[in-house]
Amino acid sequence: MLAGVDGCPAGWIAVVAGAGFSDPQVLVLPRLDALFDGETVPAVVAIDMPIGLPGRVGPGGRGPEAALRPHLGARQSSVFSVPARSAVYASDYAAACAAALAASDPPRKVSKQCFHLFPRIREVDGLLRSRPDLRERVFESHPEGVFMGLNGGRPLATPKKVKSRPHGPGLDERRALLIAAGLPPALVEARPPRGAGADDLLDACACLVTARRLKDGTAVSFPAVPGRDEHGLAIAIWA
Repeated sequence: MLAGVDGCPAGWIAVVAGAGFSDPQVLVLPRLDALFDGETVPAVVAIDMPIGLPGRVGPGGRGPEAALRPHLGARQSSVFSVPARSAVYASDYAAACAAALAASDPPRKVSKQCFHLFPRIREVDGLLRSRPDLRERVFESHPEGVFMGLNGGRPLATPKKVKSRPHGPGLDERRALLIAAGLPPALVEARPPRGAGADDLLDACACLVTARRLKDGTAVSFPAVPGRDEHGLAIAIWA
């Protein structure tokens, strides 16, 4: 069983399916660890959330962001620059900016968008640090990197949101690529469950594509050689 996961207003949205995208199920979970509480644990999970927090970061944030962002053209702003571990675990925004300035070269504060992701990043980090058995089955992905791959290596020209609202043409473009990749149309075109948006469902589906490619050994890592943080967690975006 494979799973693609994205954050959503209600917590997490997971699309779980067999190796050939068979029998897909869409779950909305308040906590990520609930995905691993049942009798059947997904063999490979790809999640749209940073994994691996270095002690220091260079230009453009962590290595994966710096490696992937230049390929995404107009979509590169979707890849946030995640700061060092000390900033992610800071008590408030001011403390996070101070920690990020001290642990980045060149010195850089934290964007508000990235700061609002910190609770989710800490949740993933805490789960993988406490569950070593999950470290080799849970991988970071990024939907726009996946869509770029499905689009022949070309970044998508159309955004999925405009002024924080769903953008129909961008969502339709992504649906078409997912269906062409083999996902069932009934899944891709479904109304998102309560607590999640249409873009959240499509991003989780994109991560499911990465999970299958990880299982098949055909996923691509940014950077080409993943790093490791001080806790042994891989630092790479897979797409």
